[in-house]
Amino acid sequence: MEHITATPTAKAPAERFSGDVYLNMIETPTEPARLASALVRFTPGARTNWHSHANGQTLYITDGIGLVGTRDGNVVRVCAGQTVKCPPGEEHWHGATDTTLMAHIAMVVGDADGDGTTWLEPVTDEHYSASCTSAGR
Repeated sequence: MEHITATPTAKAPAERFSGDVYLNMIETPTEPARLASALVRFTPGARTNWHSHANGQTLYITDGIGLVGTRDGNVVRVCAGQTVKCPPGEEHWHGATDTTLMAHIAMVVGDADGDGTTWLEPVTDEHYSASCTSAGR
């Protein structure tokens, strides 16, 4: 057994997120393990850039209300206790609504070269606003 004490909270990198987002790493894998997990907290209006994962991603919502959107225009409203699974290679984004905080545990299974995440361009304010409206507040 390994007891890991709390990790420091870090501000998420601006080149991958819009708005104020904070991370606490839960697990940074070392071989042979490949599961990486983090508690991610989004302030109202904050969100990830578009991105995809070679082996998919699982999001478990722990607090608040958020949105998860895909390139085909599908947007789901999520709240505490819900889980969203993004399949391998699917370009998506996730974050808080424009009026509420949202926190989730993000889980990805990496490969020998890292976590398998491909980061893309930011979600535009226009796309985000339309997503808030279409998913309901």
